[in-house]
Amino acid sequence: MANGGPVEHGYPHLDTVRAAITALYKRLSYDTIRTFATSVLPADVAFCDQDDLHLGAQRVARELVRHYRLPDARMIVSFREMTHAANVELAAGPEYFVELNDRFRTHRRDIGAALAHEVMHVYLHRLGLSFPGTRDNEILTDTAATYLGAGWLLLDAFREDGVSSQKLGYLTPEEFGYVLAKRALAFGEDPAVWFTSPQAYTAYMKGMAQARRDEQQPPLTAAGWAGRRRYARDRRSAQDHLAVGPHPGVPYSFTPAGRGPLRVCFPCPTCHQRIRVPVRGRVRARCGLCRTVLECDT
Repeated sequence: MANGGPVEHGYPHLDTVRAAITALYKRLSYDTIRTFATSVLPADVAFCDQDDLHLGAQRVARELVRHYRLPDARMIVSFREMTHAANVELAAGPEYFVELNDRFRTHRRDIGAALAHEVMHVYLHRLGLSFPGTRDNEILTDTAATYLGAGWLLLDAFREDGVSSQKLGYLTPEEFGYVLAKRALAFGEDPAVWFTSPQAYTAYMKGMAQARRDEQQPPLTAAGWAGRRRYARDRRSAQDHLAVGPHPGVPYSFTPAGRGPLRVCFPCPTCHQRIRVPVRGRVRARCGLCRTVLECDT
């Protein structure tokens, strides 16, 4: 939790974020992810100063349990002084003890954001899905919470001005915006209308621009002129057996297919699973993981 200190910006964890999205599709399946097409609504996790602190926190926790489809999980929420925003004890269940930073006693509007992350820890624990190392596992948790419809709360908790700042979670604001944008493009849902923080909206729009760039990389037909020209040059080198394999600075690589045609391998712009198709001009490919149909010019 950045509280008054500097907030990191940009995309330093982008590779891990993309790997987390792929892992979600692999572990949950396309059909299960589609059941999260509707995000947590602001009214369902609203928390005002007049609400009882503990009863209100329990109510919000129950709503997030319902959203994540953990009907037999019960969250016991308490508050104490601590460095981090929150902590959850990952036991066998069905009861899980969540501790929130004492700061949330007077910043109740952000309790939903903290609980969105902690309840997702329980969800991933039950799935048996994790990344090695604390940092990458926390990035997975933030990414999963956001992609499955509760992470807009974490981005909306980001506020920054000339004298103070606040941010929850391990992703940067722009990375939260990126995952939200990937979700918006996949589900046709626009979370921008829910933001109360102007800085959150700005980060979301930056993340959307980054997500759009994923859809404009060759060999996709939406790629721009410069990308297409670079791709054509790399393809010629591969066809002449000068540079088969990864090319620095681009997401695609060429691989020989034995005695068959040259193939190009590139990430799906939706789930980032790598797809391999023959190099033979216009090709329509379908991602076997997220079922996105891709128009390619290989």
